[in-house]
Amino acid sequence: MTVDLGPWSSAVPEAVLEQLANARNVLVASHENPDADTLGAALAVATIVEARGGRATTVCSDPVPPLYDFLPGIERERTDPDPGAAYDLLVVVDCGTLDRIGELRGRHRALFAGLPRVVIDHHASNEGDGATDWIDPAGAATCEMVALIADRLGVPLTTGEGALATVLMAGIVMDTATFAHPNATPRTLAVAAALVEAGAPLSEISRRLYRSKPDGQLKLFGRVLDRLESSPDGRVVWSTLTDVDLSATGTIAAHSEGIIDLLSQAERAEVTVLFKEQGSATRVSVRTKPGGVDATVLTGIFGGGGHARAAGATVDLPLAAASDRVLSEARRLAAEVVR
Repeated sequence: MTVDLGPWSSAVPEAVLEQLANARNVLVASHENPDADTLGAALAVATIVEARGGRATTVCSDPVPPLYDFLPGIERERTDPDPGAAYDLLVVVDCGTLDRIGELRGRHRALFAGLPRVVIDHHASNEGDGATDWIDPAGAATCEMVALIADRLGVPLTTGEGALATVLMAGIVMDTATFAHPNATPRTLAVAAALVEAGAPLSEISRRLYRSKPDGQLKLFGRVLDRLESSPDGRVVWSTLTDVDLSATGTIAAHSEGIIDLLSQAERAEVTVLFKEQGSATRVSVRTKPGGVDATVLTGIFGGGGHARAAGATVDLPLAAASDRVLSEARRLAAEVVR
């Protein structure tokens, strides 16, 4: 390997390394409604533990969306821990709060509460301050951070004939939109270069995540785009996605991935919002322009969080009521932006 991650991997806290190095049977939890970053980070942590002679189980409250079927080892994902496993460490990846683990945590509350815990996350809204929490908002993706952990623990990124590099690259590609977002830093690019050298098929990963969609998903995008609305000054743009949209196009909720990023291309918009019907509640996804509204400020009003440019929240109101409240705050914040 010619790419040296040493200058970057020193950022990994020693307490995190010690926990991972000593654990023999690790439970790795992703967030609900999983994406490539949480799944890639979980699979990578499991690979690192196993490469050092331990065992690992990866769990997620929700089934893996078909979009991520190409990830090596994705078939190992479970919706509940192995009842026969004697876990000695819980690793939580890419969760801005522990609540993001979802129903899985509620079903196994005693287990999750009783295990020593390592949190690895890059959300700016994460307030975790435990001795073994590594929260790094400067990280473009949790997978970027896990790559540095592998480097520090002496696990080659080539492990699994490129499988480790592939799952890590998938998370970075997803959370940077193929390095198009402003969160991509010199460290991000150095890690990505190391992953490509280790065998990650960057072009194929980018194609699968951003340039390949089933017909039903394209029809779903069309329905959402067709009801695009904007404020009179164009500073706030929004649309909605309903259960009827999913049934009419033969799609599932996971197929909504990417719609918000398409909407956020609106030229004048300071704030872009997608409202998704979620039973009696409403899921809100927010994107904002650099130098303007902090998306975590808007979503934080409703108990959500994420990143300055991309954040989300779940509002315990039906779609119409939720959109009224969120848009009122979005317009107020957008009006304060001076360019």
